[in-house]
Amino acid sequence: MTNRPGMLLAVGVTVAGLVTAAPTTATADTAPLAWKDCATKSYPTLQCATVRSPLDHDDPAGRKVTLALTRVPHTSKTLQGPLLVNPGGPGGSGLSMAGFVAASLPKEVAAQYDVIGFDPRGVGKSRPALDCLPGYFDPVRPDPVPQSLGSERVNRNRARDFAAACGERYPDLLPYMDTVSVAKDLDVIRRATGARQLNYFGYSYGTYLGAVYAKLFPDRVRRLVLDSNVDPDGVWYDDNLAQDYAFDTRHKAFAAWVAKYDGTYHLGSDPAKVEAAWYRMRDAVKKRPAGDKVGAGELDDTFLPGGYYNGYWPVLAEAFAAYVNDKDEKPLTEAFERFAAVDTDGDNGYAVYTAVQCRDASWPRDWNVWRSDAWRVHGKAPFMAWGNTWYNAPCADWPVEPLNPVRVSNHKLPPVLLFQATDDAATPYEGGVTLHRKLRGSRLVVEQGGANHGITLSGNDCLDRYLADYLAKGAVPRAGRGDVDAVCAKTPDPEPETTKSARPASRPDGDRGSALHGLLGFRG
Repeated sequence: MTNRPGMLLAVGVTVAGLVTAAPTTATADTAPLAWKDCATKSYPTLQCATVRSPLDHDDPAGRKVTLALTRVPHTSKTLQGPLLVNPGGPGGSGLSMAGFVAASLPKEVAAQYDVIGFDPRGVGKSRPALDCLPGYFDPVRPDPVPQSLGSERVNRNRARDFAAACGERYPDLLPYMDTVSVAKDLDVIRRATGARQLNYFGYSYGTYLGAVYAKLFPDRVRRLVLDSNVDPDGVWYDDNLAQDYAFDTRHKAFAAWVAKYDGTYHLGSDPAKVEAAWYRMRDAVKKRPAGDKVGAGELDDTFLPGGYYNGYWPVLAEAFAAYVNDKDEKPLTEAFERFAAVDTDGDNGYAVYTAVQCRDASWPRDWNVWRSDAWRVHGKAPFMAWGNTWYNAPCADWPVEPLNPVRVSNHKLPPVLLFQATDDAATPYEGGVTLHRKLRGSRLVVEQGGANHGITLSGNDCLDRYLADYLAKGAVPRAGRGDVDAVCAKTPDPEPETTKSARPASRPDGDRGSALHGLLGFRG
């Protein structure tokens, strides 16, 4: 683990009873996994396998989907079973996360688990993989903020076309692209490992997936770690509105940070004036896209990852300053390519995102509701209100009827460990509190003043000690008063650096690595 300062408030721990390691023989209804070496330079012990899962879990003998898996196998004589890890999304690939988690945990802890990553149904190397409308995010897209009813109609038609394309290409798959189906896939993976119970560690959307699994299979949960928690009462329309306000606050925090270092960036020492300069830059690239690829929407995409992870602020500030002060577009286009350009997955991540969120819960079908909410939020929080609206707009015309959301709650679980930053934008703090209340006996560890998304295994030793103790011994903080059981100080904000300086390592989550298609959702 990395070494950074620590504890704001020391809180004692209690130890949940240790559970005997799960058996390793596959169950009768699931074939054993055939692991093969697929080592990389970064993860030399990585193995790969696939497992078949019912497309429709109510028809287990019917059509199957293939799920791609990775594993870093245990090396200790003490085996605590499989630890399934998920980086979020929906739509995030988890294949690299097994190696990341195994390498980031203390060696003696990781050695006790088979750390397993997976591509959920429809994602990445799982088959079939969704790709509804290739080129949907190619630059330069129309400005997300409509200047007229005509420009609004352009984006509205784009969203309709995406929904229609998904329905035309995957009519047999879309009814089974939902969080409940993915949670049941987790249990198929568990059975294929031969384990009686599952250990699970999820970020962002992965917290909702873990909570849904716990609701469906409470007796199958051994240890459950949920980091940066989705508010289960807001899936998904209300949660996205809450994000709009929170990300605008983080964008203002970025402007304040740039103002603090006016001696480096020369954009002014008044945060409000720095923010105004950013919006003038946005107006400029809307009229003439930087490098013929960064228009207004692409600029939003480029700076959005700074709301997930402030380690990106120095690079973003350099690009901002170069454009404004030196009329140099190259750093801005380079930042776009690094943080916001569509990856080699085409629109796979976004296709799965929409397929799952549009199916999971009801969205307004009356476009007037969307328009009214977008303008209302934009008036107070303009940074991404309209961009996020269009990101989710296919759900207004989704070709499959929505399900009723799972009512997440449980008092039959072993102690669950939750982590939450107080100023997280992607999954605002209230979601962590809500989930803590619904999972009785859970413990909530808070990073006070922290604003990054996905806070464990990111350099905060205080948080990582709680994580390691829980995975090693089942230890959790003693129950606190109110909603918080333990508090850690936040990691320090970054300082300016040149583009040639060492840069923060990308985490294996869609949000902070590149924001994939750059807009949002719960790509964590």
